[in-house]
Amino acid sequence: MASNSVALDPVPDSRGPPNQSSCDVFVYESAATVLFPVVYSLVFLISACGNSLVLYVICCGKQKCNSTSIYLANLAVSDALFTLVLLARITYYIRHYDWPFGDVMCTLTAVIFFANTYAGIGFMTCISVDRYLAMVHPHRLRNLRRPTVVRRVCGVVWAMVFLEVASVLYKSMLKPTQGRLTCMEYFNFEGSRSTPYVLILACVVSFCAPLALILGCYAKINGKLRATAKQSPLSGGPGGGGGTGHRRAKTIILLILLTFMVSFGPYHVNIMQFMVRKLVRQPSCQELRDFKVSLQVTVSLMNLNCSLDPIIYFFAIKTYKQRVMSLLKGNGLTSSDLHLKVREKSSSTT
Repeated sequence: MASNSVALDPVPDSRGPPNQSSCDVFVYESAATVLFPVVYSLVFLISACGNSLVLYVICCGKQKCNSTSIYLANLAVSDALFTLVLLARITYYIRHYDWPFGDVMCTLTAVIFFANTYAGIGFMTCISVDRYLAMVHPHRLRNLRRPTVVRRVCGVVWAMVFLEVASVLYKSMLKPTQGRLTCMEYFNFEGSRSTPYVLILACVVSFCAPLALILGCYAKINGKLRATAKQSPLSGGPGGGGGTGHRRAKTIILLILLTFMVSFGPYHVNIMQFMVRKLVRQPSCQELRDFKVSLQVTVSLMNLNCSLDPIIYFFAIKTYKQRVMSLLKGNGLTSSDLHLKVREKSSSTT
């Protein structure tokens, strides 16, 4: 998959043979070196605060351990790891695409970036399936939501993530380009005629398939709520829908779907459309420049996922919501106070 910023190997245009200086895709770097440090700085602040808080609430705040909290904790760990390398990426942009931290750090950044992408997709899909099982098959498939089973599922997700990013460990992500050391750029993934096929297949497997599964879960939950509302119109309040727990489950999966589409959708669609066009004909220099710009923007949206996930936590974990509200109001509620309040309302998160 492509990376945080893309600088493509110059390729020949229709007027002549290959030439390393025939296409300068850094023509828009002046704007990028101002815009992206600002964007990633905001992402860093929001993600660091939001994900640290959810890890504290789940791990140290006596949060009841259930399937939802386990999946969300793993998602927060993935986001927190990526947040740690954002400062290096911010420095990279400020220095006009010049990486000062060495080859090992560049490779580590690439591994964490891809791991966060695949882990985010994986755990969002798991949460959607978990909500589907809880709402549509609360009794028949209850064993699939046991903490022991869920931990094993998380282990499988992390194993799959490792397999997907393992190839990055064997490639140098650092390359001299125009008098500077560029890190994690698209040209490091080029060099093979099979690259477009591999990237298209990766997008289908890692994005299209999970998206279809999340949409299916949302449709099934929505259908269940409609059926419940018809059977008992008064149970869901003014709009029906089967009560607060059911409505919250619908809200959670809708937030996941929106986050999934906003963060991951533009990037994967952009990759697929460019690779399909590349299979038909060699892209021109201007097309390469346009692709670089569009890829930088869509990758920024994908990295924004780290700061959007805390919104999911807010609706999914009552203790987290209470803690955020207490911080916003500036009161001094302790962790035990919050736990007692939550237990009075419910013994579970969703």
